[in-house]
Amino acid sequence: MLSQFQPPSLESIGMKYKIATFLTNSNWRPEIKNFLLITIGAFMLIVSIDAFLAPSNISPGGGVTGISLIINHFTGWPIGRVMLILNIPLLIVGFKYLGRFHFLVRTLYAAAIYNLGVDFFGRWMTAVSDDLMLNALFGGVIGGLGTGLVYRGRSTTAGFGIVSRIIQLKTGMPISQVYILTDGAVLIGLGLTFGWVAALYSLVTLFIWGLAADYALEGPSIVRTAFIITDKPQEITNALFERLGVGITGWQAQGMYTRATHMTLFCTVNRSEINSLRAIALSTDPAAFIVIGQGHQTSGGIVKANYNRIANS
Repeated sequence: MLSQFQPPSLESIGMKYKIATFLTNSNWRPEIKNFLLITIGAFMLIVSIDAFLAPSNISPGGGVTGISLIINHFTGWPIGRVMLILNIPLLIVGFKYLGRFHFLVRTLYAAAIYNLGVDFFGRWMTAVSDDLMLNALFGGVIGGLGTGLVYRGRSTTAGFGIVSRIIQLKTGMPISQVYILTDGAVLIGLGLTFGWVAALYSLVTLFIWGLAADYALEGPSIVRTAFIITDKPQEITNALFERLGVGITGWQAQGMYTRATHMTLFCTVNRSEINSLRAIALSTDPAAFIVIGQGHQTSGGIVKANYNRIANS
């Protein structure tokens, strides 16, 4: 029996080690999340096109989808397949500027679900409404949220979304503004093909689409940032901490006209607390100069958390 025993080869040991390393390595978990976001986003895009936009000859502004609608109108070719063909040169551009093979795999996955799914599900999916405005609004909201989820999955749906994503990453412009720049020209073709009413509704969809994509990509603006320039920094800090429990960061600042030295205080609060913050600061120092901004996310910081634990104990 001992003579029949065959020790495992070095190749098989190496392969088993690689498999075990992959399974125990947590790096694949973000990829699963990315592909889940891409899948959900792509199906939302399918619903947007098949149930709201295509039945009304409305395009999300222009781009590959708008061109595909125009070609479908004159030739009858399936919208999804036309989008897939037009996306090939744009995929090459994205391959160069948006992550090469990682980008290519994710975008091919998203484009395959979206482009082929539009034709597949379009056989059964019917228009939800005959109202052009409802179709423009809901098509824009659902499609924009889907696009934002695809972007959060570190992908695009190909098409002019590749160009939009490159411009957005290079310039930092909101995606809603980029859409208007990249897709607006195709609206002229839509107007000549389907009439200017459809083109105007497509412009509405483009605007809503961009806002919804921004929302899904960046999240809701739930944080308010406050800059307070004051000569009573310690009094305001104590008052805000005692009544709101917020942490404060401060640094010296100089008025460039008067050359006087002041203190700048910075903190973040929830939207519901901004009126209280302003009232507390001005009641402590009526001469304080306050600037309120908005943010999407915060991370770190322990003062607010500690305050909440003390208040709830």
